[in-house]
Amino acid sequence: MYFLKKFFSPVILTVSFLLLAYTFYKSEIIHYGDQRDYYFTYYSISFLLIFFSIISFFINSKLKEYLIISTISLIISLYLFEGYLAFKETKIHLHENHETKHEKKWDQRTKLEIYQDLKKINNEIVVEVSPSEYLNKNQSIFPLSGISNSETIHCNENGYYSIYESDRYGFNNPDYEWNNNEIEYVLAGDSFTHGACVNRPNDISSVIRNLSNKSVLNFGYAGNGPLIEYATLREYLNKNVKKVIWIYYETNDFKDLYREIGEKILINYLNDKTFTQNLKFRQNEINDLALKTIKKENDRKNEIDRKNEIENLYFKFINYIKFIKIFRIRNLIFPPPVPTLEFKEILQMTKDLTIQNNSKLYFVYLPSIWRYKMKKSSNDTFDLVKNIVNELNIPFIDINKEVFEKEDNPLRLFPLERHGQYYGHYNVEGYKKVGEALYNFSKD
Repeated sequence: MYFLKKFFSPVILTVSFLLLAYTFYKSEIIHYGDQRDYYFTYYSISFLLIFFSIISFFINSKLKEYLIISTISLIISLYLFEGYLAFKETKIHLHENHETKHEKKWDQRTKLEIYQDLKKINNEIVVEVSPSEYLNKNQSIFPLSGISNSETIHCNENGYYSIYESDRYGFNNPDYEWNNNEIEYVLAGDSFTHGACVNRPNDISSVIRNLSNKSVLNFGYAGNGPLIEYATLREYLNKNVKKVIWIYYETNDFKDLYREIGEKILINYLNDKTFTQNLKFRQNEINDLALKTIKKENDRKNEIDRKNEIENLYFKFINYIKFIKIFRIRNLIFPPPVPTLEFKEILQMTKDLTIQNNSKLYFVYLPSIWRYKMKKSSNDTFDLVKNIVNELNIPFIDINKEVFEKEDNPLRLFPLERHGQYYGHYNVEGYKKVGEALYNFSKD
């Protein structure tokens, strides 16, 4: 106890200053000072700890003993609870369940491994590079799509890797769609809109295209949030579009928006209605940047190993860092702020854009698997989002009501009816029913 009492105050003071320095680094350097409201809590905690540490130098020995015991007990309790939360997130080996249940072989290759295998057959094949990959990279261009006119490897949640031929601008569309004199639908959204992890014609856009027998363009991309989606419409929406369907995913769209509003190029789309990067005329730059990103990732992984075990070690390392930083508890106590004002502004500007374009805007709310696994909504934003959309007088489509509530077992619309660390999109049947619901709601 003498040793602990001797070093307790200096250690706490040092930790307090390190926390203050780290908070400053995250707030002012990583996020360029754009998220100070969120980090204000951590600044306050840092200064309180510094004050507490200084006071601890002057308290009597007995009180310091109680303080040490209380501090150690608190730390142990926090890490025990963090361990419990981490245990709940343990990755489920879905491919083993798939092979047992369906007697089909699950492709267990990593995306890097299938990329390198398929490169031997087609040297031009690529992997999808999401716009979100460029956040906080401080580049002169912020791409809003992927590599153009290329076979593109996407993802695997159903036992096989989905692959699509990208269009002239790097989106998941047949390229001829851009040649039509009139476009019936444009879809904006994230990975669900993108078509993860199914092949055409099983993605939402293809389902609507086949049902309507009209032209459909898909602007969705994995990792997109509302600001990227609005910027994409600004850059690629043509005058010949009749309907714009904005697809919102309840689990992470607000989190994605919170990251996006810290990106200097993206925020220009909010602050200046005339701002453009002229991306339609810069596809060669977008391709070059994406290819460099793929090569960099490829080289980084090749330097260590190409085996699944290495990838697992990487994710274990990330989880250890989260554990040390009690990431899950902090998210429970201090969740990232919901950027409601920015979200409403983006929707208003999107509506204005579609009105100028003589297009009709629809808003779609997608539910996550957690609604049906946990028997409740995965977050508390449904009413908030719906109220904002209704205030702006935008037609609101609740996919939970239109599709999932009509199912005896909603989980059957997800891969293997389960969720894992990298799983949670819809399966072929799920995408089909969502596409049908959107078509029935929006058709003339």
